[in-house]
This record gives sequence, C-alpha cells and structure tokens, in this order.
Amino acid sequence: MNTAAPPSLPAARPWRDGKRWWWLLSPAFPGLVWLNLIQYQATGQEYWLWVSSGVMYILIPLLDLLLGADTRNPPAAAMADLERAFWYRAIVVAFIPFQFALTIHGAWIAATHDLTLFGWGGLILSVGGINGVGINTAHELGHKRPRWERWLSRLALAPVAYGHFYVEHNRGHHLNVATPQDPASARMGESFWAFLPRTLIGSVASAWALEATKLRARNLPAWHWRNECLQAWSMTVLLFGGLCLWLGWGVLPFLLIQAFYGATLLEVVNYIEHYGLLRELDPRGRPVRCAPEHSWNSSHVVSNLFLYQLQRHSDHHAHPGRRYQALLHTAQSPQLPSGYAAMLLLAYLPPLWFAVMDKRLLAHYGGDVSRANLQPSRRAALLRRYGR
Repeated sequence: MNTAAPPSLPAARPWRDGKRWWWLLSPAFPGLVWLNLIQYQATGQEYWLWVSSGVMYILIPLLDLLLGADTRNPPAAAMADLERAFWYRAIVVAFIPFQFALTIHGAWIAATHDLTLFGWGGLILSVGGINGVGINTAHELGHKRPRWERWLSRLALAPVAYGHFYVEHNRGHHLNVATPQDPASARMGESFWAFLPRTLIGSVASAWALEATKLRARNLPAWHWRNECLQAWSMTVLLFGGLCLWLGWGVLPFLLIQAFYGATLLEVVNYIEHYGLLRELDPRGRPVRCAPEHSWNSSHVVSNLFLYQLQRHSDHHAHPGRRYQALLHTAQSPQLPSGYAAMLLLAYLPPLWFAVMDKRLLAHYGGDVSRANLQPSRRAALLRRYGR
C-alpha cells in the first residue's frame, strides 16, 4: 500500500506590479520639459520649446494607438499592500519640485529673453502644459486623508491659479457629477468651447458658495482666513508676486496666460470624462448614487502612466479615496475609443467630437437619447434627430 503523500503544489508567486517603474514617467515629464528649456537656453533654438507639445499631442496618442489598453486589474489580495506602498506616494510628490522649477525657469526666460512669437507660443505651452498636468497631481493628492497630502494638493494648484479646484472638485463635483447642476459635467450637444466658459465660471462660483456656506455654519464671514479658496489663491498671489518682484511686473502676462492654458487642459479633461452621461432620479426626485456607468472609462496604458490612471475614472468616482495604482478597470462603464491625449484633440473640433462620441453615448443608453444629459439649447434638435 502506497502511503506517500501526494506531491505538493508549487506556492503561488506573489503578484507584482508590472508598471512599478513605468509610473516614474509622470514626475519625469516636467523634468524632461525643464531640460527642453535648458536646451533652448544653451542653443538659442526655439523649437526646443515645442518638444513637449509634440509629445503630448502627437507622440502619446500614437503610442496609445499602438499599445492599446491594459484592462488587467490587481488581484483583491494585493490591493491593501498596493495602496500602502510608499513608492507610489513618493512618485506623486516628486512631480511638484520639478513643476515649480520649470515654472520659475520659464518665468525667468520670459522676462530676460527676446523671444519671437513662435518662441512665446512654445514657452507658454511648455510651462502651462505641465502646470495643467499638475492639476492632476493635485487631484490625486487632494482626495487623500493625510493633511500633508491635501496641503501639497493646494501647492500644486498655485502655478496654475486654480486653487478653488480643491474645494469644488471634492465637495461639489463628486456630489453633483453627471447631473445638469454640475458645472464640470458636459452635456450632449454642448461643444467644448461652449462648455469652457460655463465650467470656468461655474466652478469658481460653486467653490465660493461651498466655502461661504461652511463658514456661515460656524458664524464666520465668507471673507475669512479659514476660507479654503482664499488660502489656496493666496499661494498663487505669493508665487506670482514673488516672481514679479524678482523679474519685474512684465512677467505677469506670461504667468497669467500659461495659467489659463493649464486650466483649459483640466477642463477639456472634465469635458471628456462625463460627456452626456446622466444619473437618473430616484422616487424622491434625487439623483441615484454615482455608479461606474456615469463616467467614461479608458485603460489606454500610455496616457494612464502619465496621468496616475485618471482615465480609470469610473472606479475613481466609485472609490474617491483609492490611490491611483489600485484603481480598477470597469468593463460595465462606457468606454472611450482612445486615451485622453487623443480625445482632447477631438474635443477641440466639435464636429468630429459629436460624430465619434454621440454614437457611443446613444449606444450606452440603448438608443434612448432622452436618458442623456442634454444641452438645453440643443434639446429639441437632439430629440428630433435621435428621439424614438
């Protein structure tokens, strides 16, 4: 009689993040753009100031097209250790010193170099582009519990003069997302160029109202030092004021224009993330709980490496505090045809955007256009065109 024990199965290998080192692309981006400024200064060739725009608008969309999406998720057993790992937190924080170094160097070039119109355009896109991406760094930090991370979030918003985002996004957008009341949720039939002034103005107004209400509950006036909008905006005043005192007030237009361009990068991403999606009303007339189907999702690998997986936006809204490395691909959410880098180019061209995205939006709602978040001025036309 054979009493030998059956052979033991090999122990399962622990899960490893295959992108562990690739996440460094995000903090490397402002560093590489800073090197472009240094190359311009060394050679006098203004085309160096346009390299980052070529990477953002041409190279990354091409790589997304070639490499496609990565829909794999970490196993549930690895999630807790993955979220605790300090490595990923350090990568986010590392973005900020490069961002400030680039901003300060860019301001110095603007104040001391005789640039052509071509050079001015490249410098604004280089500095403003990184500060626009910096809003995504602020977004990642602003959702976390440690107070030091939330303060760094506001610091990252200072160069782009968008400190109110910290208030509006966390306490306004996440509450009202995919409803007509949300200034950061685009409507079907609304072009990006119509959305932009609505969200710029609406976000400031919403953030101020949120802070005024909070302070009123504490018997404090809105114009109080505890107002988090004022705290965040004061960081911009200190940064821009310090640069103006050092370099002269002539540098202020450059700082304001690059900040505006950076803000438009955030808002074109907002436009993409929830275009036309609408939360239904429950029996009490309130929007249903935000679910994965209320955000457009994309797992295109290259854009996600640069944006801390912001494109896995459906899971972010379901779990706002979840760190980027642990965000999950959700197959049940509507899927974008490409990453954000390509989609923002479409958003700049409304006829192409509508041709691509309206079909996907209608398919998501089973052809029932009345279930979408419709632009009021286009509602009748959209119902005539697509209505059952």
